[in-house]
This record gives sequence, C-alpha cells and structure tokens, in this order.
Amino acid sequence: MATAVTRTDTSVTRSEREAAPESARPTLPLVDKAQRVAPPDARRLSKLYFERLAALEEGTAEYQYARNTLIEMNLSLVRYVARRFRSRGQEMEDVVQVGTIGLIKAIDRFDVSRENEFTTFSIPYITGEIKRFFRDTTWSVHVPRRLQELRVDLARAREELEGRGIPEPSVADYAALLELEEDEVIEGLVACNGYDATSIDRPIEAGGGQQRTGLIADLIGNEDPALALAENLQALKPHLAQLDERERTLLELRFGAEMTQSEIGEELGLSQMHVSRLLTRICTHLREEMLATD
Repeated sequence: MATAVTRTDTSVTRSEREAAPESARPTLPLVDKAQRVAPPDARRLSKLYFERLAALEEGTAEYQYARNTLIEMNLSLVRYVARRFRSRGQEMEDVVQVGTIGLIKAIDRFDVSRENEFTTFSIPYITGEIKRFFRDTTWSVHVPRRLQELRVDLARAREELEGRGIPEPSVADYAALLELEEDEVIEGLVACNGYDATSIDRPIEAGGGQQRTGLIADLIGNEDPALALAENLQALKPHLAQLDERERTLLELRFGAEMTQSEIGEELGLSQMHVSRLLTRICTHLREEMLATD
C-alpha cells in the first residue's frame, strides 16, 4: 500500500492560514474550506497560487501554505480520476490516497510559465500513480510487467470480439486482433490466472447463489498412492523378463502366491535358508536395475 497522505501534508486549517506570515496574505486570496471550492474557481485560484509559489523559497512557511492550499483545492481532480477505477474492487479511500500522491507530484513539477492548464498537466500524473498502485499490489501472483499490460490488452480485445459476435474468442482470434504470436497470447492468458486468487474454503454456489454444494477444496484431487505402484510395476516388467525361470518362479511363489520361505523350500526341494539367500539376491539385483534406470 502506498504511503498514506496525512492531514499535516495535504490539509490547511484555519489556524494555519491565520498563522501564515503577512507577506503571504496580500498576494494570495484567503481560501476557506479549500476542498469545497468549485472546480472553475479552483482553476482560477490555482493559477494565482502557482504564480506565488514560483516566487517563494521552498521550505518556508509561505511556500508550505501555498502548496497545501493547492493540494486541497485540486483534490476534486483526484476523486474524478479515482471514479474510473471504482470497479477494481479496492476501497475508494485507498485509491484517492494514492491519487493524491500523483497530484502532489504534479504540483511540485508544474511550471506556470509554460501557460499550460494544470488540469491537463496533473491528470496523467494522478492516473499513472493509481495504475502503478494496481499493477504493483493487486496481482495475487507476481508476473512480469509486460504480461500485466498484456492482460489489459486481452481484456479490451475480448470486449471488441464479443461486440463482433464472438462470445468465446479463441487464441487465434486474439492473436489476429492484437497482431501477436499465438504463443504470446497463450502466455498472457495463463498469466491472467495470477491476477485474482480465491480461498479453497470458499463455498461452491449453485442455483443463482441460493444453494451451496460444498467447498472449492472438495474439487482438488489428492495423490493416489496406487498410481506410483502402477508406475513401478510397469518399470519392473522388463527387468523381470531378464530373470531365468527359477528366479521368476521364486518371486511368483513368494509375492504372488504369498507362500512362506519354508513352504517354497518344500515346494522346490530347497532349504529355507537357501530360499532366503536366493530371494535376497534377486530383489537386490532388481532394485539396482530399477535405480540404474531412474
């Protein structure tokens, strides 16, 4: 969140005006309740204050008085620009605070000698500061700036394509309209998923929001432990095929028929100890072959 603009930075109280040096008062009309000055009057008075500001030394009480009054008189410009962003889901008070920083930058950089309208000069500063705020703080996942800007282009392109009767534009539609490669469009569409995130504990609503059918977390699959087993069995098959008949028979009796080593020994005419050594050797060989394959 950008640094909040406090009252001590942007607000001029009656006591502050009364405390302003006499040298400042004759050349500047006293503005009571500067934030309530009508826009036409604010434009006229701003020109007088800028002319006076240019002649004052920065850091003096007179300079601060004129600068703060200019900020208050032109806050209507900030509110005007901020209304364009009311659909972004942010508190308007926060947006106005950020826009006020842009207004202050515009006031500090405005050159009254060039005879430009301050309104025309300041709006790009205010708009740029607000856009920077949304770009830097509202993405749930950080993505490169070019992809953030591409998201805006894709949104505008979608509106235009929908206006042409294409309700669900394809990647090719976007690419043709924006004159981009399809790979760039795909990258931008994927990046759009990082703009907004939601909680996995959010209810799933159906029937126009009248019925809740569970949580988003219920739709997230879990890892199936049998999947890894199936993969291992498939990887094991070619190594089993390389064993001789007796080795395969030992494995089949031990792990297929689930016979004990003593039962296998009786079946094959071997001692239990010999069966144990054979099984250990076979399993060690298969394990080494599997690890070598990985």
